[in-house]
Amino acid sequence: MQMDIRRILLFILAVLMVSAVMPGKVLRRQLSIFQSSVPETETLADETMEFVYDYRCCVDTLGRLDDCMSSDNMLLQIGPDGLSKFSSYKNLTVDSILMRSSQEQIAEAAMGGKLSNGEFMTIYKNYPAGRLVHTEKICQDWFRYGEDMPRLDWELTDSVTRVLGYECRGAVCEFRGRRWTVFYAEDIPLPDGPWKLHGLPGLIMRASDDKGHYTFECIGIKSRADRPITIYKVPFNDVRRNEYYDTKHRYEVNPYAYYEATTGGHVTVTDESGNPVPDAYDPMELPFEYIERDWKK
Repeated sequence: MQMDIRRILLFILAVLMVSAVMPGKVLRRQLSIFQSSVPETETLADETMEFVYDYRCCVDTLGRLDDCMSSDNMLLQIGPDGLSKFSSYKNLTVDSILMRSSQEQIAEAAMGGKLSNGEFMTIYKNYPAGRLVHTEKICQDWFRYGEDMPRLDWELTDSVTRVLGYECRGAVCEFRGRRWTVFYAEDIPLPDGPWKLHGLPGLIMRASDDKGHYTFECIGIKSRADRPITIYKVPFNDVRRNEYYDTKHRYEVNPYAYYEATTGGHVTVTDESGNPVPDAYDPMELPFEYIERDWKK
């Protein structure tokens, strides 16, 4: 698939990680593809409020890796009529670097690790009204699926805490295979929150599943922001939710083979001594579960 962008220059970094706990067994592979330009965007709303969340997820629920938590700062932008966007703050920074830099500066930034992306997952609520849209880049292709805004059956609790100085009340619910505990601020009367969580009489400021595998906590608020809510103008592959997860899973269990199959390119993986890794293309078992555990149904 060809993307309609001004310039294309790909930097490919393949990282093979082997666990010391289980010698010789690959537990995580990463294929990072850096692009030298930013796709054009469409503006959906100009006036917004912004909320920054610390997002953490466990990338090894089986306890095989020493460093099992991954983190990113996520930005929730809330516009008029309930429209909102939840996306990686780090990706906004990378986009800014790409837009103001020369090819040589971009190449230098890529080699220095400054173009490492955050979560490619982006969630739009009420786009259009009553619908939720998930977009994500997998390898070099963009995917999109839509669904009706999920109904979350919240049970209010007596728990109270403070987040960023706001008094927050507790609520719990079962959603797509996980039990979520959240705290919402009635003083911020917005029925929104991180990821797909929503539907309470105040902004969800903190959320975690009962296993602690996925957590969100608000760490910054900007009541009036000049950053618009936008969406990339790229040729999305429109799929169903289970098809998106099937594709994501196929990529993550064998990213090098997926890259080769979908682009015709080839990745040669070497160890620290420069020797080829013969089993780099072998499928592996992922040591974690996705945030929505019901995706296989």
